Amino acid sequence: MLDKRTPPAMPAPFAKYSHSVVVPAGTRMLFCSGQLGVGADGAIPEDAGAQADLCFKAIGHMLDDAGMGFADIVRVNAFVTDRAHMAGYMASRDRHMPSPPPASTLMIVTGFTRPEFKVEVEVVAARLD
Repeated sequence: MLDKRTPPAMPAPFAKYSHSVVVPAGTRMLFCSGQLGVGADGAIPEDAGAQADLCFKAIGHMLDDAGMGFADIVRVNAFVTDRAHMAGYMASRDRHMPSPPPASTLMIVTGFTRPEFKVEVEVVAARLD
């Protein structure tokens, strides 16, 4: 069982995430590459929240393929190209993350491989079989 923690000596997280996650020995791990907000048809929505939804949809496929689910995510790393895209990304993340949530980092970056991309998300998941 994953142990998602926010130590009582620390302030509460600023958003829906845990400060740390303890992964027990013998746990199977999945490391997902960063996913961009592009649909299976190649379409890229303009809206950052819609792009984030596509990122999490792709992550869901990888989790399912590994016999895992969103509850098995221990860490989320996300990147947005502007502070204005944080709210859309965070709303999408909050819809997809279980409670208690995993550890999470959000960074603002200057861009991705193509200028129309606004969000990229990568995760680490772990499951004790």
